[in-house]
Amino acid sequence: MDLDTMELPKKNKLMEAYRHDPQFFHRFFDYEMTPAGYEERAEELQRRSFQREQLAAAVESYMKPFGISDLAAQYIQELSQDALVVIGGQQAGVLTGPLYSVHKAISVILLAQKQRKELGKPVVPVFWIAGEDHDINEINHTYTAKAGKAVKRQFKQPTILKAMASDTYYDQKEMTVYIKKIFKSYGETSYTQKLLRDVLQTVEQQQNFTGFFTSLMNDLFTAHGLLFMDAAYKPLRQLESPYFSQMIENTEAMAKSIYYAEQQLHTYGYAKPIESEEQDANLFYVHDTGRVLLRRKDGKFVNEQAGVSFTEQEMHTVAKNKPWLLSNNVATRPIMQDLVFPVLAFVGGPGEIAYWSLLKEAFHIMGINMPVIVPRLSITLVNRQVQEALKLTGISMTQVMNDELPEQLEKWREQQRDEQFDRLLAETKNQLQMQYEQLQSHLKTTDPELIQLLNKNLQFHTSQFDYLQKKKEQSILLKNHVQYERFHIISEQLFPEGSLQERLYSPYFYMNQFGEGLIDELLKQPYTCNGSHQLVYL
Repeated sequence: MDLDTMELPKKNKLMEAYRHDPQFFHRFFDYEMTPAGYEERAEELQRRSFQREQLAAAVESYMKPFGISDLAAQYIQELSQDALVVIGGQQAGVLTGPLYSVHKAISVILLAQKQRKELGKPVVPVFWIAGEDHDINEINHTYTAKAGKAVKRQFKQPTILKAMASDTYYDQKEMTVYIKKIFKSYGETSYTQKLLRDVLQTVEQQQNFTGFFTSLMNDLFTAHGLLFMDAAYKPLRQLESPYFSQMIENTEAMAKSIYYAEQQLHTYGYAKPIESEEQDANLFYVHDTGRVLLRRKDGKFVNEQAGVSFTEQEMHTVAKNKPWLLSNNVATRPIMQDLVFPVLAFVGGPGEIAYWSLLKEAFHIMGINMPVIVPRLSITLVNRQVQEALKLTGISMTQVMNDELPEQLEKWREQQRDEQFDRLLAETKNQLQMQYEQLQSHLKTTDPELIQLLNKNLQFHTSQFDYLQKKKEQSILLKNHVQYERFHIISEQLFPEGSLQERLYSPYFYMNQFGEGLIDELLKQPYTCNGSHQLVYL
């Protein structure tokens, strides 16, 4: 396994500013990603108080059904005392979701290990699962590779409208059939049967999307002590009760600060990450019709479509007595996470860091600072087959990542053309066209009613020429199919559908090729954690 890095040609404008523009950084964030930044954040956390014992108990009770390793047990114990946390999170995707879920977990573990050494105090890795999210279509699918393309494979099961992922139960028989189809498309290797057996056992043991996700992720990272918590877990909600009240109290000021930060970001030339409004309440309420987003209107918290309306006092009563009926949205989840956990650093992807850039003042309104924000590792896995294909086509990784492969394939196809055949076919078509024009001139004066038949006859011959041209192109590709397939391999493996590999394929796609030990090997690599893209040659 070898490691290389590259700068992606298609740069994310906001991430470039985050990495290289100090003025932008200090306007939208608190702590730098430097030793001094981590020290300052650690000092702030020492001054703050957390419900550590209750939090550690909630983590332990959540993880118990999935299995707690000795290292995870040690980390839970440290969390109950004085440990700091490196945290990252993701939705509960089927088969762990795309590779970047695993890349995020790797980033969290490695950063926690590094800061434990550098700060000389306990720092533990935590993976926060967005089990409260209700858009099941975002998590109920994966992709497999086929003929140069990534094919979306969705688990189709009717779900209750707007039910949270943690409350969405899958049909175990249907899920078993679905998983078997996915693994069949991966192709049989020496690792397939064990991987499939383990996943199917998990399908049987679990019932909802969040449990399925947590169980698989816990199995992958059990040796590394990664702690898990579902944002929708009831004991956690009870612990969040006073923080919900604090948010309800400050909802107007927070919403305005987020709105103005987004407007400012937009005036600087960046896209609006969440399209916030001043009347947002940034909280969801779990109603009979599902999870509904609340807004502020005439001093109340409302969702008119669902017929929901609460006074501020009624909201405080819900927060106190039934906090599990409340949940956070994209703007308040980071703040809740920071109030619950002693977060030294948050690890996020480009999209997450974009919406975190709106939250600095909202954090301050709640009496806290933002943690250190760290871009997750972005990784592309390059297997031997792909390495060989790159070498024999002369295609560079930069060309692939710049989406130039279709253009390069077209150039290659042009080079394979039979120019003499093309010339002879074109001449034949032209001669035929000229003969038909003479026939048409003759018929105009003698039998004009036959012109329509003549045109139809010409169309038939033209279509036959087109068919011949197409068959000739197919014949050329067949003769050169080995090289043609190499372009397909590069396309489907490295930049499927114009996306980074990590955004589409499940880690099981690669574990099927390299075994479960792949995750441990990835954790051993000396990554450059500066926002550059990591290339792992397998």
